[in-house]
Amino acid sequence: METATFADALEIIESLPEEQRESIIEIVRRRLIEERRERLAQTVKEARKEYDRGEVRRGTVDDLMCELDQ
Repeated sequence: METATFADALEIIESLPEEQRESIIEIVRRRLIEERRERLAQTVKEARKEYDRGEVRRGTVDDLMCELDQ
Protein backbone atom coordinates (compact mmCIF):
# COMPACT_ATOMS: atom_id res chain seq x y z
CA MET A 1 0.00 0.00 0.00
CA GLU A 2 1.40 3.39 -1.03
CA THR A 3 1.51 6.12 1.60
CA ALA A 4 0.16 9.52 0.57
CA THR A 5 2.28 12.54 1.32
CA PHE A 6 0.93 15.61 3.02
CA ALA A 7 0.89 17.41 -0.32
CA ASP A 8 -1.02 14.50 -1.90
CA ALA A 9 -3.60 14.62 0.89
CA LEU A 10 -4.05 18.37 0.47
CA GLU A 11 -4.47 18.00 -3.27
CA ILE A 12 -7.14 15.36 -2.79
CA ILE A 13 -8.95 17.45 -0.18
CA GLU A 14 -8.82 20.56 -2.37
CA SER A 15 -10.48 18.62 -5.20
CA LEU A 16 -13.55 17.93 -3.03
CA PRO A 17 -16.63 20.15 -2.86
CA GLU A 18 -16.62 22.80 -0.12
CA GLU A 19 -19.18 20.95 2.03
CA GLN A 20 -17.06 17.80 2.06
CA ARG A 21 -13.92 19.79 2.91
CA GLU A 22 -15.75 21.34 5.86
CA SER A 23 -16.85 17.86 6.96
CA ILE A 24 -13.24 16.65 6.82
CA ILE A 25 -12.13 19.57 8.97
CA GLU A 26 -14.77 18.75 11.57
CA ILE A 27 -13.98 15.03 11.55
CA VAL A 28 -10.25 15.62 11.96
CA ARG A 29 -10.88 18.17 14.73
CA ARG A 30 -13.07 15.68 16.64
CA ARG A 31 -10.53 12.88 16.21
CA LEU A 32 -7.72 15.08 17.49
CA ILE A 33 -9.81 16.00 20.54
CA GLU A 34 -10.52 12.32 21.20
CA GLU A 35 -6.83 11.41 20.87
CA ARG A 36 -5.94 14.13 23.37
CA ARG A 37 -8.59 12.87 25.77
CA GLU A 38 -7.24 9.34 25.50
CA ARG A 39 -3.66 10.51 26.15
CA LEU A 40 -4.83 12.56 29.13
CA ALA A 41 -6.79 9.61 30.52
CA GLN A 42 -3.70 7.41 30.14
CA THR A 43 -1.53 10.01 31.88
CA VAL A 44 -3.99 10.23 34.77
CA LYS A 45 -4.15 6.42 34.99
CA GLU A 46 -0.34 6.20 35.16
CA ALA A 47 -0.17 9.00 37.74
CA ARG A 48 -2.69 7.19 39.93
CA LYS A 49 -0.66 3.98 39.70
CA GLU A 50 2.49 5.87 40.67
CA TYR A 51 0.67 7.45 43.59
CA ASP A 52 -0.66 4.06 44.73
CA ARG A 53 2.90 2.66 44.60
CA GLY A 54 4.10 5.57 46.73
CA GLU A 55 6.16 7.07 43.94
CA VAL A 56 4.39 10.42 44.19
CA ARG A 57 4.32 12.74 47.15
CA ARG A 58 1.92 15.50 48.03
CA GLY A 59 2.84 18.88 49.36
CA THR A 60 2.94 22.58 48.83
CA VAL A 61 5.32 24.57 46.69
CA ASP A 62 7.15 25.52 49.89
CA ASP A 63 7.56 21.81 50.71
CA LEU A 64 9.03 21.22 47.27
CA MET A 65 11.41 24.15 47.54
CA CYS A 66 12.62 22.97 50.96
CA GLU A 67 13.19 19.47 49.57
CA LEU A 68 15.14 20.84 46.62
CA ASP A 69 17.37 22.86 48.95
CA GLN A 70 18.41 19.71 50.83
